[in-house]
Amino acid sequence: MKRLRVGIVGASGYAGATLASLIAGHSGCELVFCTSTRRVGEPVFPEDRGNRLCFESNDAAEKLAHGCDFVFLAAGADVAANLAPRILEAGARVIDLSGGFRLREPSMYPQWYRFAHASPQLLAEAHYGLPELFGAPPPSTRLIANPGCYPTASLLALAPLLRERLIESRGIVIDAKSGVTGAGRQANEDFSFSEVAGDLRPYKLLRHQHTPEIETMLSRFSPADESAKITFTPHLLPIRRGLLATCYARPRPGTTAARVTECLADAYASSNFVRAVDPAQVTIKSVAGTNAATVGATANDDIVIVASAIDNLLKGAAGQAVQNFNLICGFDEREALRNLHRMAP
Repeated sequence: MKRLRVGIVGASGYAGATLASLIAGHSGCELVFCTSTRRVGEPVFPEDRGNRLCFESNDAAEKLAHGCDFVFLAAGADVAANLAPRILEAGARVIDLSGGFRLREPSMYPQWYRFAHASPQLLAEAHYGLPELFGAPPPSTRLIANPGCYPTASLLALAPLLRERLIESRGIVIDAKSGVTGAGRQANEDFSFSEVAGDLRPYKLLRHQHTPEIETMLSRFSPADESAKITFTPHLLPIRRGLLATCYARPRPGTTAARVTECLADAYASSNFVRAVDPAQVTIKSVAGTNAATVGATANDDIVIVASAIDNLLKGAAGQAVQNFNLICGFDEREALRNLHRMAP
C-alpha cells in the first residue's frame, strides 16, 4: 500500500512536536516536511541521526504542500485561517489543530480570537473532529477542525448526559485545569518556572476562546428549542501536561447517580480511547502520555457532577489529530497511538 505524504506546519511547538513524533512512527505515511518560525535548518529529530529531516520556513508551507496528501496545521488560528485555503488549492487535505475553523460564524472570530477570519467560506465546510461524539470524518472531507483541549474534555463529559436529557442545557459550570504546555511554547514571564511552580491560577475569565466552541457543540446535543449556556473557568496547573475538567449541571427530573453512570458507560462502551470510570478514578496521571480519556459522574437531587481527564497534547491535540487522520484514511483508529504509555505508575 502506498504511504501517504504528510507535512506539518508549526512542528516546533509542543503540540506540533508531539504530532511530528507520532507521524514519524505511523506505518501508513511518510513525514516529508515540517516548518517552524524559529528553528529553520535545525533537525526535526536531533536524537535520531538516521532521520535528516530539517525544519523549513513557515513561508514555504504552500510550496511544500504540493505533492502532499495531508498537511497538519499546528500554528496559530490566524495563520491557519490564512494558510488553509492555499494548502487546499495545492491539492492537500488539511487537519487544523488551531481554533481557526472550530466556529461556524465568522462574526465570532473578532470577539473571541481577536482577528477577522480570512477564509469564512470554509467555516461551514470544516468537520469538527471529535470522533466519539461526531463520528468519523466523511471520506470526502477536505478540512478537519481538531477540537481544543478544554472542549474535548468538557464535551466528552457533558454531551452524553445532554443527549439523554439527564441534565439541563443552561447553567452548566465547567471548572478546568491544564498543565502549562496548554499555553504553547512561548517566552513569557507568566509561564516561567518561578512563576508557575507551587501556584494555581485562573485565567481569561469570561473571555476564553474555547467558551463559544463548547457552547456551540453542546447545543447540538440539547433540545431543538434550547442552546447550551456555560460558565467556563480555565486554570493553570504547575505541571507540564494533562488536563482535568470538573463540570456541574442541573439534573432533569428522574436523574440519579445510577443513571448518569450508566449513560457514560453506554456512550463509550465501544470506544478505543474513552473509558467511563468511578469519578474518583478520573485523574491526570492515569491518562498523561496517552490518547486516552477518562470520564466519571455522580448526582443527587440538586446537582450532577461529571469529571473528565485527558492529556492536553495527545487526546487534546496531536493524538486526536492522528485519530482523525486514521479514520478518514481507513487506517486502524489506534495506528501510531496504541503503544503510548501513561507517565505514572
